[in-house]
Amino acid sequence: MSERVIAITGGHGVLGRAVVEAALADGLKVAIIDHASGQSVPDGVLELGGVDLTDAAAAAKSIDAVASHFGRVDALLNIAGGFVWQTTEDANPAWDRMFALNLTTALNASRSALPHLKRSDDGRIVNVGANGALKSAAGMGAYAASKSGVHRLTESLAEELKSTSVTVNAVLPSILDTDQNRKDMPDADPANWVRPSDLARVMLFLASPGSRAITGALIPVTGRV
Repeated sequence: MSERVIAITGGHGVLGRAVVEAALADGLKVAIIDHASGQSVPDGVLELGGVDLTDAAAAAKSIDAVASHFGRVDALLNIAGGFVWQTTEDANPAWDRMFALNLTTALNASRSALPHLKRSDDGRIVNVGANGALKSAAGMGAYAASKSGVHRLTESLAEELKSTSVTVNAVLPSILDTDQNRKDMPDADPANWVRPSDLARVMLFLASPGSRAITGALIPVTGRV
């Protein structure tokens, strides 16, 4: 895997940083594409900050920059996204925002990466869905609907690409063990949650040549929740 190049959207977030660390440990060449900018990155990592992935042209420019820098793109990991807990009656609905952050970013990045991924012997797209989108709960409507869209995008694109070497899969985590989630849920037991480093390992397997027999899969990564 040492020659493979992976582009990670949302690479400055908690999960993104875990994936970057694990990818470098595997000897991969890594590019971070993120709306945030100016953050420190490990040596050898290409950082493309200030990128609005909800803009199709900006997404295409960033993916092309990765290919220009490394000479290829073998895998795209769509981690960029957001979360909000909000009831449907809220006066400031977050539906458009959730669909933009979670679905539009994945769509734009995937469409931009496809010409490059098709030139790879084992092109890969790995999306981040949500176990909570399989059956929504109170206050989860906007978030769950947007992540359900990611699930459908994953399945549809996988079918469309079956004549190529590109596979498309998604991981469906439950609750990630992050500082913010521990703060928001002080009475919960984080030992039951999913460590970002563990989710990173699953995503990197799906981004590897060894996962070539898997496409269109929605893989639960739920810890003990």
